[in-house]
Amino acid sequence: MESNEFKKIMSLVILAILGVLSFLLLKPILLSIIIGAILALILSPVYDFIYKRIHSKNLSAIIICLALLLMIILPLWFLTPLIIDQSFKVFQNSLNVDFVTPLQSIFPSLFASEQTANELGSIIQSFITKAINSFTNSLGDLILNFPTLFLQLLVVIFTFFFLLRDKDLFVSYLRSILPFGKETEDKIFDSSRDITYSVIYGQIVIGMLQGIIVGIGFFVLGIPNALFLAVLACFAGIFPIIGTTIVWVPVVIYLLIEGNTFSAMVLTIFGLTSNIVDNFLRPIIVSKRARMHSAIILVSMVGGLFLFGVLGFILGPLIIAYFFIILDLYRNKKTNGIFISHDSSSEKLTFNFLR
Repeated sequence: MESNEFKKIMSLVILAILGVLSFLLLKPILLSIIIGAILALILSPVYDFIYKRIHSKNLSAIIICLALLLMIILPLWFLTPLIIDQSFKVFQNSLNVDFVTPLQSIFPSLFASEQTANELGSIIQSFITKAINSFTNSLGDLILNFPTLFLQLLVVIFTFFFLLRDKDLFVSYLRSILPFGKETEDKIFDSSRDITYSVIYGQIVIGMLQGIIVGIGFFVLGIPNALFLAVLACFAGIFPIIGTTIVWVPVVIYLLIEGNTFSAMVLTIFGLTSNIVDNFLRPIIVSKRARMHSAIILVSMVGGLFLFGVLGFILGPLIIAYFFIILDLYRNKKTNGIFISHDSSSEKLTFNFLR
């Protein structure tokens, strides 16, 4: 009896040691593996569609991998040099912009003192300069770290390929090691899939679409450095609550100060259109799926940004969402929770953050 217990304990110790070593081994590429898994989950319906027509798992996965590579590489190859060039121009122009005079005309009481006006103007200029400089350095790092990024991209593609091709085997294996019953496992998989689609399509894709709409307005009106501003709008659109407004409103103010009222009005129309698209498409995409409150998404995105960098925009909300899924299943209560409520009509878990 004691011998059997000793063997179990030693097996657990060896398993723990190997688990720690495996984590340390995979830690440098762990984010790439996670991204590959998320992409496989998102594009799984496309894989199923192609597989039904050509009846070859390898060829179906290869087609999607090649399409994904083209979608990643082509924009980076052609747009990165232009964005870096325009970001440098914006950085240089920001050094010569007078922020005090327009602010004095808008808020005369706040800038009554000349000393206060100069200090606030210096702070604003310093903030804008550092923000643009930081963004420019990040773009420069993409080029300097190209060999590392290339290896990370290889890991993403290989993970993506094998998870697409052998997804049924991976799901079966994952189910076999989960310490839950079949009903609980089904809820976890359904809720995880729903929340992933909700975050990716309802937040990331729609946010970038909003940025593209505003970017079209920049190009149509011939705004200087339109590509750089469009990229900023796409990033800002991903953030809930903040949105693209933080990008196009300052440009509208700038156009009004320059006396270009017509362009300011047209750009305002593009900006409001991007907001309308958000209000129209998001309920359609997120309807009957797991939903997160905007405040929770914003907080988790900011936390993810500090922890994972740019990828935290995606990983932050997903990690928080999966945590609350497991937490609510662990509660196993009939009554609705603060974070998750059970939708009896769809028999799926639905997020109910602060609504």
